[in-house]
Amino acid sequence: MIYDTKTVLVLRRDLAGWQAANVAAFLAGGLAGAHPHIMGEAYRDGSGKTYTPLIREPVFVYGATLEELRRTHQRILSRELVPAIYIEPMFATTNDADNRAAVAAAPPDALDFVGVGVHGPRKTIDKIVNGLKFLS
Repeated sequence: MIYDTKTVLVLRRDLAGWQAANVAAFLAGGLAGAHPHIMGEAYRDGSGKTYTPLIREPVFVYGATLEELRRTHQRILSRELVPAIYIEPMFATTNDADNRAAVAAAPPDALDFVGVGVHGPRKTIDKIVNGLKFLS
């Protein structure tokens, strides 16, 4: 099925494996919280045991440099979409309050992005990630 919307995560290419997985999880969770309509229905196994819903549509994951992340961020904002973001200083925190403080302490043009995520109309998202390559 092709959806009218698209969900993408853009991660900095030089992250360690655990960092990329951690950032992707935080960004996907943020997008699911902001866009509950992207959630599917609960899963049930053959015995009827229930499992949580997952995001209903594919999540495309791209890799980028810091400069490409900043460009992607600007493209998102220029289209009036609200991104999920993760910045380098958040790796040194252990709670949500400190994460928000780290973001609040940085000027918008100096955010040290390690990841951004966005959900929106498919054609708009395609323009936002134009030129990026899938993370490998």
